[in-house]
Amino acid sequence: MKLFTSIVLVLLLTSAILIINAPPEITQGLVHKIFYIHVASAFAMYVGFACGAVGSFMYLLRRQPSADALAVAGVEVGVVLCSSVLVTGPIWARPIWGVWWTWDARLTSTLFCWLIFVSVLLIRRAITDPSIARKISAAVTLLGVIDIPIIIFAVKLWRGAHPSVLGQQDSMPWSMRLPLIVTMIAILALTAWLIRLRYLIERSRNA
Repeated sequence: MKLFTSIVLVLLLTSAILIINAPPEITQGLVHKIFYIHVASAFAMYVGFACGAVGSFMYLLRRQPSADALAVAGVEVGVVLCSSVLVTGPIWARPIWGVWWTWDARLTSTLFCWLIFVSVLLIRRAITDPSIARKISAAVTLLGVIDIPIIIFAVKLWRGAHPSVLGQQDSMPWSMRLPLIVTMIAILALTAWLIRLRYLIERSRNA
């Protein structure tokens, strides 16, 4: 765990240095640098919610506390990352689009995703019977992950204002592509570290 923690810290530091030294985008200027964090947080968010869905499915299947702990860890970390996406997005959009928020298909579906998974966390606190709370929250989690493919393909399906990052990556100069790749690896590593930590906390709480 200590070795993995050190690796995560090194990756985060390296990504920060690369982002600082990355050239500003021609039309967007320095504000474009938030793009690296925004995109990496979005991909890591999918991983967090996917872990929550796997844990939820396994809990409904076998009623194992370890599966519920994974569900909790994945959803909580996913909500943090989704919040990062919803905060960095408007900060990036304001100088480019001239508004903090537009009801673009990808933005709206991401907000809807955040509301669903926040409700999962609220359900776990609102229902006093732990067994019922786990079952309902697991069911809502599995419903919530249906929104993730909608977020991913929203740009192609509805042709909104949000750019398609995967389509632009090949046209990026290496001086921008490298910071993006390293930042994505760093945020994904941080996500794995946080999910494992939260999983161990939940397991010890239910022991």
